[in-house]
Amino acid sequence: MSSPAPILISGAGIGGLAAALALAQRGFAAHVLEKRAGPAEEGAGIQIGPNGVHILRQLGVAGALAPLTASPDSLYIMDGVAGRELTRLPLGTTIETRHGAPYWTAHRADVHSTLLAAAQNEPLISVSFGSDVIAAQSHEDRVRLHLSDGSELDGAALIAAEGLWSTTRGSLFKSAPPVHSGSCAYRAVIPADRLPGGLSAGSTHIWLAPSAHGGHYPVRAGQEIAIVVILEGRAIVAGWGTDIAAAQIQDRFANAPSPLRELISRPASWRGWPLMKLPTPTAWNEGRIALLGDAAHPVLPFLAQGAVMALEDSVVLADRLAHSPQAIAGALAQYARERVPRTSRVARASRHNGRIYHLAGPFAAARNAVLRTGSPQRLLASFDWLYGWRAPAGDQDLR
Repeated sequence: MSSPAPILISGAGIGGLAAALALAQRGFAAHVLEKRAGPAEEGAGIQIGPNGVHILRQLGVAGALAPLTASPDSLYIMDGVAGRELTRLPLGTTIETRHGAPYWTAHRADVHSTLLAAAQNEPLISVSFGSDVIAAQSHEDRVRLHLSDGSELDGAALIAAEGLWSTTRGSLFKSAPPVHSGSCAYRAVIPADRLPGGLSAGSTHIWLAPSAHGGHYPVRAGQEIAIVVILEGRAIVAGWGTDIAAAQIQDRFANAPSPLRELISRPASWRGWPLMKLPTPTAWNEGRIALLGDAAHPVLPFLAQGAVMALEDSVVLADRLAHSPQAIAGALAQYARERVPRTSRVARASRHNGRIYHLAGPFAAARNAVLRTGSPQRLLASFDWLYGWRAPAGDQDLR
């Protein structure tokens, strides 16, 4: 079922491109507008649980992306103070058998470039770089966008996939701006052969410490290792990609266990950004305009589900529009109603994980005892609600 005018999508990140592909599968033309002059997806590693891999399969991009990913065989949870292994969760074939799809780790740029190539090869999708949407109005029969160059553009609907600092959310929904969560993230990537001895290049590791944690996992088919460190403390410059001197990170881990300290010493430089949150919930839709991904529900990274939530959004949104192509405003309202409970639960669970990761003193000792004595299989099963999500009936690949 096709619409008389294209669905306009503001933002050519992972969420915006996934939405365009999902809409095209259902016969909708989509026009993606990106304010940057060209493709430049920043960041480093990204983790994609089985719920996300299922969607990448539905979008028809999993085959192209798979050779660029890794499938870690285990998740090691480590005591970042004493250096001991607390527990080890099976991933690899275990999680794939459990959920019908693997757990992937990848470089964010590889995921983005794969989605962009698929969108640019789809006749129903057009992508325009250097197109900055500064305002939008929803009318009874269309939306009208105002671009920074003074031009206007009409479409059947607007999907604002503009990320955390969404212009549409701030102007149309009068949302308060994001505020600092109290933590900052720092990322780096090193060649896999520079991983310190004793650490598995084919596994994911999380190191738990007071007011901090670190993680590392394979990317780019295991040829590189992505490292992420979350530290509680003052905010740094807003946005992605602030250069951070290596010594600033190394100093925070001067007393860490030897393998972690050595790992932190490997990168020559880091990039960092503050972790932000919205102070109050915001509306997701108004008439023919709807938010998607971080524009609607920024999620702290303690469950590694931010990008995957945008993927889930994309297929639900496309399905609702396909079911009600003549009632676009109602379809977008239904999309929002369906997604709010799911994304809210993920956000709560992410915050809870962050508190657990950063415990100190007796509380950390109690956490460590539970992890050491508990069943890894039971802990893995506690994430079934997350990784076992499937797109609603009708959200399957129509090609």
